[in-house]
Amino acid sequence: MSMLKKIDPALSWLIGGRRQTASQLLLLPASAWLACFMLAPIALLFVVSFAQRGDYGAISWTFTLKNYARSIDPRYFPVLMRSALYASTTTAVCLALGYPLAYFISFYVDKHKNLLLLLLMLPLWTSCTVEIYAWIIILGREGLINSLLTQIGLIDEPLRLLNRPFAVLIGLIHTYFPFMVLPLYSSLEKLPKAYIEASKDLGGGPWATLWRVTFPLTLPGVFAGCMLTFIPCMGDFLMAEFLGGPSTYLVGNLIQNQFLTAQDWPFGSSLSVLLIAVMMAGLYLQQTLEKKHASW
Repeated sequence: MSMLKKIDPALSWLIGGRRQTASQLLLLPASAWLACFMLAPIALLFVVSFAQRGDYGAISWTFTLKNYARSIDPRYFPVLMRSALYASTTTAVCLALGYPLAYFISFYVDKHKNLLLLLLMLPLWTSCTVEIYAWIIILGREGLINSLLTQIGLIDEPLRLLNRPFAVLIGLIHTYFPFMVLPLYSSLEKLPKAYIEASKDLGGGPWATLWRVTFPLTLPGVFAGCMLTFIPCMGDFLMAEFLGGPSTYLVGNLIQNQFLTAQDWPFGSSLSVLLIAVMMAGLYLQQTLEKKHASW
């Protein structure tokens, strides 16, 4: 009991945050974690990107810009464009499906709201490998879909669903769908219901209220959801590796092959740095749009 009495004032001093030292101590563990496991690896990638590939995959510490010149070679543009197309399509589909779902949970569900949010977050708690093999079982030649279509007589031969763009998009949408819905739900929950009631009192119908009141006021959630979906999709390689084929080769697969197969770590690092730069530009764009929206 005496020990607890000594600890309690210290915790109150820290949590109270009345002094700058208290705030710094509270931020220290998180800052150290980010510095060790995010900033340090990125800094190492940046340094290695200026090196050269030595014999047998070793790194030759000779400063060069050849890796970046090679990264912007036009022959890699199709891979980059394909990755942007897949990420954009995934983001658009998640937004089209996620906004109605978030709207329904926010405005029409009362008792089971927490249960629906829990079910929505289940993919985040499931291993990505388990999800991929589940889709392989569902989309395979002898999988659930082909077996069902064959039994009801709609097809005579199994459809080729795996190793196609369709399978990759299904995997990406399933994986990143919660990243879209959760920011949308958070933005809709913060929306003052009085604005919607005022729109109805002024004669606005459901669609007019949605497009002229609700949607514009939840644009910060839309921006956040799109960025949280688009950015990880650009670097994803597992879906294309297991569910796709040669026609679904993405920039994430290109980076993976440079590190694991070609043993060209400097070139792989330069590609990673450029991808990180694109992601940072996207985050900057999101912040700019949110500031402009706040000033409207």
